[in-house]
Amino acid sequence: MTFRLVRAAAAVLLSTVALAACGASGGGDQTAEGPTRTVKHAMGETKVPETPKRVVVLDTDKLDSMVSLGLSPVGAAQASQNQAWPKYLGSALDATKPVGTLQAPNLEAIAALKPDLILGSKFRQEQFYDKLNRIAPTVFTEKVGTTWKENFLLDAEALGKKTQAEKLLADYQSRARSLGGSETVKVSIIRFMPGKIRMYGPESFSGIVVGDAGFGRPEPQQLNGAADRRFGELSQENLPQADGDVLFYTAYGDQAAQDQAAVTAGPLWKNLPVVKGGRAHDVDDETWMTGIGVTAAGKILDDLEKYAKS
Repeated sequence: MTFRLVRAAAAVLLSTVALAACGASGGGDQTAEGPTRTVKHAMGETKVPETPKRVVVLDTDKLDSMVSLGLSPVGAAQASQNQAWPKYLGSALDATKPVGTLQAPNLEAIAALKPDLILGSKFRQEQFYDKLNRIAPTVFTEKVGTTWKENFLLDAEALGKKTQAEKLLADYQSRARSLGGSETVKVSIIRFMPGKIRMYGPESFSGIVVGDAGFGRPEPQQLNGAADRRFGELSQENLPQADGDVLFYTAYGDQAAQDQAAVTAGPLWKNLPVVKGGRAHDVDDETWMTGIGVTAAGKILDDLEKYAKS
């Protein structure tokens, strides 16, 4: 009896090993285990787990996507090395491990987390797709910012949360409309970058949110005729193009914050009618610029409700 039990156990073990070997094959690409769904995305089609448990994300919008959907990634790429996670997302990312930067994800660090799904962007990480897809099923959105709503729905589909995402987007759209913004109120959006200033147009993330809320934009910031209507450069000499009925400005990083302090202390800035009228507001770069998701959009609506309607 004992011998037969040992022989049966050995047979089960061999069978398990054989199945594992079969599962590891398939042209080098990692395949999801258990029930799967096929997701169409910027790089083709990928079979993803029915309910992913260990997700790595490679862009800031996907951080917002996951937290908005009540989830937390096990790993995430950062905009720059050792950058803190976005404060506006609260404690949801406390256990999330850094896995390199947006432009240079750390493949070894990603593999060590044993993800069952990777979310990224063709715009930033196309060259890494094949290697990432060998680590775990990988889904890429096409662009960044301009298509933030479509990106959110695709991320949610890969996460098995598309219905929830559709409701969150519908709630956002309803709230944006309820603000009752007017096209006659021209909202200016300015961002200080290290060594330069940008004005943000109607196809930027924050520009889309401002448009959804019904507000207008200053003519120079419409970027009419530009190939890229997300943002344009703004020199100190043409700083009057930053004027509007209300102005929101941010700074990206410590150096940009120093540049911002220098410019805003100068006469060109102080003489802008919107500044002299007390209608220029220093706001959070994480929500207005890098959040690129439904939770960040809600924070922008908060600022618009507080400052643009008063």
